[in-house]
Amino acid sequence: MVLSVVFHPLLLPSYLFALLLYYLPPEAVSLPMEARRFVLLLVFITTFLLPSFGTFLMQKAGVVTTFTLDARIDRRWPLLMAAVCYTITTVLLYRQPYFDRIFFVVMGLITATVYATLFINQFWKISAHSMGLGGGLGILVLLHGWLPEPVLVYPIVAGIVICGAVMTARLSLGAHTTKQIYTGFLLGLLVGISLWGFAF
Repeated sequence: MVLSVVFHPLLLPSYLFALLLYYLPPEAVSLPMEARRFVLLLVFITTFLLPSFGTFLMQKAGVVTTFTLDARIDRRWPLLMAAVCYTITTVLLYRQPYFDRIFFVVMGLITATVYATLFINQFWKISAHSMGLGGGLGILVLLHGWLPEPVLVYPIVAGIVICGAVMTARLSLGAHTTKQIYTGFLLGLLVGISLWGFAF
């Protein structure tokens, strides 16, 4: 249960951006250090706080039955709201010329996984945790291929361990079937690495 909360899909963008802003070498991110907190705060508010608060209000209004969205039908509106919030964040990062292009690319890939989850959820309860983790790992692999130095080797290894632990936890909780877990992870991973070969 703890792993499912700590690595909730809505928190993954904040983790990825914290890594981008404070782990990558200086030549990879040109944004001044004092401005990076603003970007991380923006991502945290728009990709975690707003969707979480919106889901809470939906539960209070009876639109969804549980805050944890255990039923597939309960996920429809929260996922749509998250997709809108993520899209707005992506546009904001794209339209500001002083933000590094890497911010827009990463946020755009994250947003794509949300839309993929939203679409599939209309027919089948795919694992949002696995989609998010697979997408995050795919993005790390993608960035590793773009960067001139192998600085992301340790984060990728850590990501693989985290993916295995969280997916095992989701199976242990009975939240998803094995097929839902592995399909979500593979689809997320494919979205994450979908820009492989494009010039950064």
